Amino acid sequence: MTWKELYRSKLVSADQAMRVVRSGDTVFLHQGCSEPEACVAALVRRAGELRDVTIVHMMTYGTAEYTKPEYEGIFRHNAFFIGANVRQAVQDARADYVPIFLHEIEGLFESGQMPLDVAVIQCTPPDEHGYMSLGAGVDINFAAIRAARHVIFEVNDQAPRTLGNSFVHVRQADRIVEASYPLAEHHTGEVEDVHRQIARRIAEMVPDGATLQTGIGAVPETLLTYLKNHKDLGIHSEMFSDGVIDLMECGVINNARKTLHPYKAIAGFVLGTKRLFDFIHNNPAIELHPTSYVNNPFVIAQNDRMVAVNAALEIDLTGQVCSDSIGPKPYSGIGGQVDFIRGAAHSKGGLPIITICSTARNGSISRIVPALKPGAGVVTSRGDVHYVVSEYGVAYLHGKNIRQRAEALIAIAHPNYREELIRAAEQMGLFRRSAALPA
Repeated sequence: MTWKELYRSKLVSADQAMRVVRSGDTVFLHQGCSEPEACVAALVRRAGELRDVTIVHMMTYGTAEYTKPEYEGIFRHNAFFIGANVRQAVQDARADYVPIFLHEIEGLFESGQMPLDVAVIQCTPPDEHGYMSLGAGVDINFAAIRAARHVIFEVNDQAPRTLGNSFVHVRQADRIVEASYPLAEHHTGEVEDVHRQIARRIAEMVPDGATLQTGIGAVPETLLTYLKNHKDLGIHSEMFSDGVIDLMECGVINNARKTLHPYKAIAGFVLGTKRLFDFIHNNPAIELHPTSYVNNPFVIAQNDRMVAVNAALEIDLTGQVCSDSIGPKPYSGIGGQVDFIRGAAHSKGGLPIITICSTARNGSISRIVPALKPGAGVVTSRGDVHYVVSEYGVAYLHGKNIRQRAEALIAIAHPNYREELIRAAEQMGLFRRSAALPA
């Protein structure tokens, strides 16, 4: 058969495609802004016929209806990264969370440690050779396609055609579903003055010719707005959002001085709005690759002047960083933070940066604390931390002893909490007040 005949032979409705799912199966869904919405809706419609179906994916922007209380016992989500749409279900123990470095997820599928029965992937319509792009997210999809017993491609004619290692062929699908709908969008959260202060401090640290990784969050995304006077910046990041568009169009981000993939912006997926989807469509300056490659610390380190910017929820006086939970309650995920902190640390001229707002809950609590909350997860160990940036300054911790770390972090804590932190550090035996503290 020609690829066109093969395509037509596999074409079914979403409801017909999802008939392949059986009770007890594990179903993988394309994540981010590329959730295969037609097939997900068809799966939920089968709720009355199914039991104990596990649904795995990273963060999505769909409704995640399968996590509602009424579907308990029918569907159970197993999250590699917790989005707002599934957070309550995870915290109520109706869904699960897998703490794992992003670049290692694909290994779970490839080794068989996490068997997949069905993979549902959104892609573009085929080109003249029968190849379809994975659109706004390559991330961990290739490994899922190879591992799953049944592969369903949901062809969305509104998905952007992205370049790089991003193509699948008609023959790789068992069933094909055609659909047409706008991709789910990611919008930057509310940006406050404290985020701008931190972003400005980081912008002053970024050298011309740097390669950037910007994680999810107000500070990493705001940083891009303060880099308009820089020159020859590049992108190597697990993801990026709308903020890169203006910098690429004006030539600030041109990837010219990258030591790996020069003249190419490299990512695993994008999170943004239709403006971003239109920008990346058939754009040869942008390549998407699997996360196992993009997030590999040894690959990241090949970029000279690698600047990794990731956010923390809480950090203790020894430098332990919590960024995936609030106490024992899972909140987000490990994601690519450690991947890029370690990669940037081994990059020539690299800057591994952790950002933290000094307070939370309208200033009622300090985010720099004597000890992490009971049950809090340590995402980035104190041995990995180099720079910590708050609105009050920059603390450099790498190679510093415990006393020096505590002093440096107290110096960038909110002034209202510094005396309290000093007393706590004394009680914990981290230092004595007679020791000179920084101004």
